[in-house]
Amino acid sequence: MNTLSYKTISANSATVQKEWLVVDAEGQALGRMASKVAKLIRGKHKVNYTPHVDWGDNVIILNASKVSLSGDKMASKEYVWHTGFPGGQKSATAEEMMTKNARKVVEKAVKGMLPKNRLGSVLFKNLYVYEGAEHNHEAQQPKVINLNEIK
Repeated sequence: MNTLSYKTISANSATVQKEWLVVDAEGQALGRMASKVAKLIRGKHKVNYTPHVDWGDNVIILNASKVSLSGDKMASKEYVWHTGFPGGQKSATAEEMMTKNARKVVEKAVKGMLPKNRLGSVLFKNLYVYEGAEHNHEAQQPKVINLNEIK
C-alpha cells in the first residue's frame, strides 16, 4: 500500500484560490446570515481549509437594510461604544442603527464571528456590504449564492 497518498495537504498563500460571491440579505435573519457569511469568508466550506491561512472567498452582501431581527430585538438590542473621552459612552438601538447606517449592523455581526487576531482583521477586509441591490464589483464576475442552501 502506498503511504504517500496519506499526506495532509496544508494550504499556503501561494495555493489560495479565492472566488467572489454575492449574497442577498433581504429577509434573512441577521445572526444566521452573519454566521454563514463568516464561514464563507473564513473558507470553512472548502475541502482544503487551513485555519491559519486566508483561504476564504470575497463576499458581497446586498440589501443590508432589509435584514430582519427576530422578536423585539429591533427596539431592545443595544449597540454600545465609547468615544475615548471621559463620560463618552454612547449607545443606540438596532432600529436607530438600521436607519442611520445599516451597513454597520451587518458588518458588526459578521466581524463578531471572525477570529479575534491578525488573521481576523485580514479576513474582514474580504467583506463588502451594500445597503441597496447595486454593487460595483461586476469586473470580478461574482457568483450568486443562496444562503438557505448553506448549512
